[in-house]
Amino acid sequence: MHGSRADNASLLDALLEAMGRETQVECVVFPPFVYLAGVVRSVLDSVVRVGGQNCSTEAHGALTGEVSAGMLRDVGCSHVLVGHSERRALFGEADTVVARKFAAAQAAGLTPILCVGESLAERDAGATHQVVGRQLDAVLDVCGVNSLETAVIAYEPVWAIGTGRNASPAQAQDVHVFIRDRIALRDAKIAGSVPILYGGSVKAANAAELFAMPDVDGGLVGGASLKADEFVAILVAAAA
Repeated sequence: MHGSRADNASLLDALLEAMGRETQVECVVFPPFVYLAGVVRSVLDSVVRVGGQNCSTEAHGALTGEVSAGMLRDVGCSHVLVGHSERRALFGEADTVVARKFAAAQAAGLTPILCVGESLAERDAGATHQVVGRQLDAVLDVCGVNSLETAVIAYEPVWAIGTGRNASPAQAQDVHVFIRDRIALRDAKIAGSVPILYGGSVKAANAAELFAMPDVDGGLVGGASLKADEFVAILVAAAA
């Protein structure tokens, strides 16, 4: 929950200039709901796309305060985050709810970015693969493996979000390989093609090392995306 119209304009100016040089990088920004329409207008005719931070499980109804995937699509969004760790932890979104949001997003023509990841206690208990596998299977069981042909997965270790800590490149690679192997049990071709992003204190200083891992296809950038110079440096690392 960050940003203002002035902050957004400054950040987008720097981002659009950088994307003019790094056109091979796919970039999606996720502003708060109230700024979506304005950001969509700002990036019109550019390679930058816009997504929502969340969506409702329902397409319509008497659900005051909720925003449907169709509404996001209607204002020009192409993507939406589902299952972000903060939604799971702070708002109690269970795996079944995340699966319904994933389905709702695809039904509305959006590309869902499915966020999965473990807490510090779960990692310390050696349960990383168990937790990530459970979160992934919840969506696959409801939507089917073919749904990943038009989706993105983001591994975000909860213990590395906003803490200044990040998974080492080897730790990130280990979980990304686990995710691919889990999907391959259902469809090897889709497992090899689905983009898997790493999210967890990605910054200019570690982006290149993380993106060099063979199964890390990009980043889900948090706090560093609010600083133009950091975000641009991460884009440059992604293009290398």
